[in-house]
Amino acid sequence: MADKLETISPVDGSVYVERNYAIETQIVEALNAGREAQAEWRNVPIAERAAILTRAVDAFVSAKDGIAEEITWQMGRPIRSAAGEVGGFEERARHMISIAAESLVDVKVDEKDGFTRFIRRDPIGLVFVVAPWNYPYLTSVNTIIPALMAGNSVVLKHSAQTPLCAERYADAFREAGLPAGLFSYLHLDHAETSRVIRATEVDFVAFTGSVPGGEMVEAAAAGRFIGVGLELGGKDPAYVRADVDVGNAVENLVDGSFFNSGQSCCGIERIYVHQDIYDQFLEGFVELTRGYKLGNPTDPETTIGPLVRTSAAEFARGQVADAVRDGARALIEPGTFDADKEGSPYMGPQVLVDVDHSMRVMTEETFGPVAGIMKVADDDEAVALMNDSDFGLTASVWTTDEQAAMEIGDRVATGTWFMNRCDYLDPALAWTGVKASGRGCTLSTLGYDHLTRPKSFHLKTAN
Repeated sequence: MADKLETISPVDGSVYVERNYAIETQIVEALNAGREAQAEWRNVPIAERAAILTRAVDAFVSAKDGIAEEITWQMGRPIRSAAGEVGGFEERARHMISIAAESLVDVKVDEKDGFTRFIRRDPIGLVFVVAPWNYPYLTSVNTIIPALMAGNSVVLKHSAQTPLCAERYADAFREAGLPAGLFSYLHLDHAETSRVIRATEVDFVAFTGSVPGGEMVEAAAAGRFIGVGLELGGKDPAYVRADVDVGNAVENLVDGSFFNSGQSCCGIERIYVHQDIYDQFLEGFVELTRGYKLGNPTDPETTIGPLVRTSAAEFARGQVADAVRDGARALIEPGTFDADKEGSPYMGPQVLVDVDHSMRVMTEETFGPVAGIMKVADDDEAVALMNDSDFGLTASVWTTDEQAAMEIGDRVATGTWFMNRCDYLDPALAWTGVKASGRGCTLSTLGYDHLTRPKSFHLKTAN
């Protein structure tokens, strides 16, 4: 493998970070230290764990300005919104810390004379987290903080696009006084990542990324009989009903489609609008889209930055071109965004109509600032189209009728069902997906179930 990791900034194409890849002795040391530290950490009271991890969150939040700047340079998010990731990290981390005691308590069963019986939630051991670049903290925090709260140790492999995020975690844990060895990070290439998954010291793998990446993780873990959590993205739909507040739907769905340049696993990529309000919705959607400012993300006035790399932008442009060739219309005219350049990661948002599910742009994950919009006649047609996908991470309905939202939601195959909002993770709710969006669960009390294993105590106390 190459000796060095290089992070090319999408801002200007410069090398922003250089790091040596971990060598064999460093990998072995991290895994052994994690196993040894976890053997003691599992016996530390939950309140003491909470105190240490709360200090770590405090330390992380105090560094938010530097963290935000690093996010912008590493993956291109506009500086005006980069600090929001620190806020989301804090919300999720503090929530998972606060619910740990109730989530990890022994499970009681009915009393039985002469016996003491209960189910204990044992820590699973060493958790290997493989994190992506698009939301480098909001994805990784879902596992790292609750894994440590549950009594596990953690080894983090962060994306080569965002290696400084792993180092920020280490800084915060060091400042908080987390015992040595409980958290470590490794800069690894794909081959070494697979090798670590196969290592006998690893007890659970939490992966967030692409479907091919998830296939690699499953292949590497095959035969090891360990837990694997996979969050693999989506092609998330929205359905706008005729009874909706059109202005509110437009505002939120434009943001849900184009925030982070559309590089969100739960971002909106396809929209189905009731025919009675289709024209009104489309007019508002296009008008608001044209108001974005595409440019250098270090400029506080920029509202949409580059994609993570030129190849990602070319992929999205290719989907658009294929759709237009097959009869779709692109409503954002060339030249609307001066910074939009072929052969660069800078791509302006695009709105497509006259699309259908024979087109890649409506079925294949785009991960870019493109929204396809279709007219539908009723709820049944909308449900059929929303379910016509290999993915099932989130889906949303926009309506004033809560009962209708509940009924429609029961029919849609998805991990999270929203009414009048999108692209948000509530840490009190389970974060999960169906179909090619993966398997497993993070956040909420249920998230702790995947980071522990049940151990039954069956004690006969009388003859």
